[in-house]
Amino acid sequence: MDVMEDVFTWVAVAFESLGTLAMVVGLLIAIVLGIRAIGRGDPGEEIFGIVRRTLGGAILLGLEVLVAADLVRTITSKPSIEDALILGIIVLIRTVLSISIQIEIDGVLPWRRAVVTSGATVVAHEVRRDAAAAKASDK
Repeated sequence: MDVMEDVFTWVAVAFESLGTLAMVVGLLIAIVLGIRAIGRGDPGEEIFGIVRRTLGGAILLGLEVLVAADLVRTITSKPSIEDALILGIIVLIRTVLSISIQIEIDGVLPWRRAVVTSGATVVAHEVRRDAAAAKASDK
Protein backbone atom coordinates (compact mmCIF):
# COMPACT_ATOMS: atom_id res chain seq x y z
CA MET A 1 0.00 0.00 0.00
CA ASP A 2 2.93 2.36 0.63
CA VAL A 3 3.92 2.08 -3.03
CA MET A 4 0.49 3.31 -4.16
CA GLU A 5 0.62 6.20 -1.72
CA ASP A 6 4.04 7.16 -3.08
CA VAL A 7 2.75 6.98 -6.66
CA PHE A 8 -0.26 9.20 -5.89
CA THR A 9 1.94 11.61 -3.96
CA TRP A 10 4.21 11.94 -7.01
CA VAL A 11 1.18 12.37 -9.26
CA ALA A 12 -0.10 15.17 -7.00
CA VAL A 13 3.34 16.83 -7.02
CA ALA A 14 3.40 16.52 -10.81
CA PHE A 15 -0.02 18.23 -11.04
CA GLU A 16 1.13 20.98 -8.68
CA SER A 17 4.28 21.50 -10.75
CA LEU A 18 2.26 21.53 -13.96
CA GLY A 19 -0.16 24.10 -12.51
CA THR A 20 2.69 26.33 -11.43
CA LEU A 21 4.43 25.87 -14.78
CA ALA A 22 1.23 26.84 -16.61
CA MET A 23 1.11 30.11 -14.69
CA VAL A 24 4.81 30.88 -15.22
CA VAL A 25 4.70 30.05 -18.94
CA GLY A 26 1.51 32.10 -19.23
CA LEU A 27 3.27 35.06 -17.60
CA LEU A 28 6.11 34.76 -20.10
CA ILE A 29 3.67 34.52 -23.02
CA ALA A 30 1.81 37.59 -21.70
CA ILE A 31 5.07 39.55 -21.50
CA VAL A 32 6.11 38.52 -25.02
CA LEU A 33 2.69 39.40 -26.44
CA GLY A 34 2.79 42.74 -24.63
CA ILE A 35 6.23 43.55 -26.01
CA ARG A 36 5.14 42.56 -29.51
CA ALA A 37 2.05 44.78 -29.20
CA ILE A 38 4.27 47.67 -28.09
CA GLY A 39 6.51 47.03 -31.11
CA ARG A 40 3.48 47.21 -33.41
CA GLY A 41 2.50 50.53 -31.86
CA ASP A 42 -0.78 49.28 -30.40
CA PRO A 43 -2.47 51.71 -28.00
CA GLY A 44 -1.66 51.26 -24.30
CA GLU A 45 -5.20 50.21 -23.45
CA GLU A 46 -5.03 47.39 -26.03
CA ILE A 47 -1.62 46.27 -24.74
CA PHE A 48 -2.93 46.20 -21.19
CA GLY A 49 -5.93 44.14 -22.33
CA ILE A 50 -3.74 41.62 -24.14
CA VAL A 51 -1.44 41.14 -21.16
CA ARG A 52 -4.35 41.03 -18.70
CA ARG A 53 -6.39 38.47 -20.67
CA THR A 54 -3.37 36.27 -21.37
CA LEU A 55 -2.13 36.29 -17.79
CA GLY A 56 -5.67 35.79 -16.47
CA GLY A 57 -6.14 32.79 -18.74
CA ALA A 58 -2.85 31.29 -17.59
CA ILE A 59 -3.79 31.76 -13.94
CA LEU A 60 -7.15 30.14 -14.63
CA LEU A 61 -5.48 27.15 -16.24
CA GLY A 62 -3.01 26.86 -13.36
CA LEU A 63 -5.80 27.02 -10.78
CA GLU A 64 -7.74 24.28 -12.58
CA VAL A 65 -4.70 22.01 -12.51
CA LEU A 66 -4.02 22.84 -8.84
CA VAL A 67 -7.58 21.82 -7.94
CA ALA A 68 -6.90 18.49 -9.66
CA ALA A 69 -3.73 18.15 -7.55
CA ASP A 70 -5.77 18.73 -4.39
CA LEU A 71 -8.23 16.05 -5.42
CA VAL A 72 -5.41 13.57 -6.07
CA ARG A 73 -3.91 14.42 -2.66
CA THR A 74 -7.16 13.41 -0.96
CA ILE A 75 -6.79 9.95 -2.44
CA THR A 76 -3.40 9.56 -0.75
CA SER A 77 -4.41 10.86 2.65
CA LYS A 78 -6.15 8.92 5.34
CA PRO A 79 -9.79 9.99 5.26
CA SER A 80 -10.72 12.35 8.08
CA ILE A 81 -13.17 15.16 8.61
CA GLU A 82 -10.29 17.62 9.07
CA ASP A 83 -8.73 16.68 5.70
CA ALA A 84 -12.11 16.89 3.96
CA LEU A 85 -12.74 20.36 5.44
CA ILE A 86 -9.30 21.60 4.46
CA LEU A 87 -9.76 20.28 0.91
CA GLY A 88 -13.22 21.83 0.72
CA ILE A 89 -11.91 25.23 1.82
CA ILE A 90 -8.99 25.11 -0.62
CA VAL A 91 -11.22 24.08 -3.53
CA LEU A 92 -13.78 26.75 -2.56
CA ILE A 93 -11.11 29.48 -2.47
CA ARG A 94 -9.64 28.39 -5.80
CA THR A 95 -13.10 28.16 -7.35
CA VAL A 96 -14.01 31.67 -6.20
CA LEU A 97 -10.69 32.93 -7.58
CA SER A 98 -11.35 31.17 -10.90
CA ILE A 99 -14.84 32.64 -11.19
CA SER A 100 -13.55 36.12 -10.33
CA ILE A 101 -10.78 35.91 -12.92
CA GLN A 102 -13.19 34.53 -15.52
CA ILE A 103 -15.57 37.44 -14.91
CA GLU A 104 -12.65 39.88 -15.29
CA ILE A 105 -11.56 38.29 -18.57
CA ASP A 106 -15.00 37.86 -20.17
CA GLY A 107 -16.85 40.74 -18.56
CA VAL A 108 -19.84 38.48 -17.86
CA LEU A 109 -20.77 35.82 -15.34
CA PRO A 110 -19.44 32.39 -16.37
CA TRP A 111 -22.91 30.84 -16.58
CA ARG A 112 -24.02 33.62 -18.92
CA ARG A 113 -21.33 32.97 -21.51
CA ALA A 114 -22.56 31.50 -24.77
CA VAL A 115 -19.37 29.49 -25.22
CA VAL A 116 -17.37 27.88 -22.46
CA THR A 117 -13.85 29.29 -22.43
CA SER A 118 -11.06 27.64 -20.48
CA GLY A 119 -7.86 29.33 -19.38
CA ALA A 120 -5.92 27.56 -22.13
CA THR A 121 -8.41 28.79 -24.73
CA VAL A 122 -7.93 32.38 -23.58
CA VAL A 123 -4.13 32.11 -23.88
CA ALA A 124 -4.39 30.42 -27.30
CA HIS A 125 -6.79 33.13 -28.49
CA GLU A 126 -4.34 35.87 -27.51
CA VAL A 127 -1.44 34.08 -29.27
CA ARG A 128 -3.55 33.71 -32.47
CA ARG A 129 -4.61 37.33 -32.21
CA ASP A 130 -0.98 38.41 -31.87
CA ALA A 131 0.04 36.33 -34.90
CA ALA A 132 -2.75 37.90 -36.98
CA ALA A 133 -1.71 41.39 -35.84
CA ALA A 134 1.92 40.65 -36.71
CA LYS A 135 0.89 39.46 -40.19
CA ALA A 136 -1.21 42.58 -40.69
CA SER A 137 1.65 44.88 -39.68
CA ASP A 138 4.06 43.09 -42.08
CA LYS A 139 1.89 43.94 -45.08
